[in-house]
Amino acid sequence: MKTTLVLGLGNTIMSDDGIGPALIGLLQASNGVPAGVQLLDGGTLGLDLLPHLEGIQRLILLDAVETGQPAGSVVRLCDDEVPMALETKLSPHQMGMKDLLAVARLMGQLPEEIVLFGVQPRSLELGTELSPVVAAVLPGLTSRILAEL
Repeated sequence: MKTTLVLGLGNTIMSDDGIGPALIGLLQASNGVPAGVQLLDGGTLGLDLLPHLEGIQRLILLDAVETGQPAGSVVRLCDDEVPMALETKLSPHQMGMKDLLAVARLMGQLPEEIVLFGVQPRSLELGTELSPVVAAVLPGLTSRILAEL
């Protein structure tokens, strides 16, 4: 049974908002993901992701977040800090993610542990490529996520 879900969030046609799906791709290509871990590109699905939380003990979210720090800065937030980080919406999917966590809590499906690895975007313009400064953090962040797992 899968007990950890790593969920990459973001819109892959809005430049740096696609960081979550990009990280999922790198994790899928690595050999370091342990058993019991499910990787999922959640894109911009929001509440449609609720069935994926059933039976999950640990949820690791990967997303672009507004931190007020320089572009490419990485933050790691836990549990109650996560909904607060989604208050400043960079993309419509973040409203859906906040709602997803609230509904999961009401239904008793909220994972015991929630971790968000967030990256400060440089660009949210239309485009399928990450900005160079955000792309540069991918290898180190992938290693951090694997160490967390």
